[in-house]
Amino acid sequence: PHAPPPHPESMTLLLLVAFSLIVLVLLIVIALQPGEFSITRSARIAAPPLVVFGHVNDFHQWEEWSPWAKLDPEAKNRHEGPASGVGAVFSWSGNNKVGEGRMTLIESRPGELIRIQLEFLRPMKASNLTEFSFKADAQAGQTVVVWTMSGRNGFLGKAMGLVMNCDKMVGGQFEQGLANLNRVVSGGEGRG
Repeated sequence: PHAPPPHPESMTLLLLVAFSLIVLVLLIVIALQPGEFSITRSARIAAPPLVVFGHVNDFHQWEEWSPWAKLDPEAKNRHEGPASGVGAVFSWSGNNKVGEGRMTLIESRPGELIRIQLEFLRPMKASNLTEFSFKADAQAGQTVVVWTMSGRNGFLGKAMGLVMNCDKMVGGQFEQGLANLNRVVSGGEGRG
């Protein structure tokens, strides 16, 4: 004797339970992802710390080296506050590649450190801290620049981390920016 075929209602219930379990497991996996992130890249730049610092401390100079500057030539950019240093603000609104956001320079120690509050409005809202540190390598006549962005991962950020490698993606943009900065500052190709 064969077992009677399952009723369609039983199959529907079984599929619903299986789907619910899959969703529950996915939600648990997302919730267990790190709540904070930090992306860091560094490079050696063929110039003294104060020279390199000047190109980062003044948002007007970012157009020359920023990895995002050429992604949308039609982007609307605005500068507020002082020309450079603490209180300087740069805001932008552009296509999907650059989105919309605002950077506020919150700490500036000449030749040593710059901290920027970075706020993204679109495509996703986020608030992150960006830091540039500058350390002289007197023997090589270079500056070691370390570029770090850190922040909190909300639920959406945690979920995106499962399908995208943000460290690789954003880190690659940092690497490009540092290479551009080296070319602008030293007048040559990247040496790092």
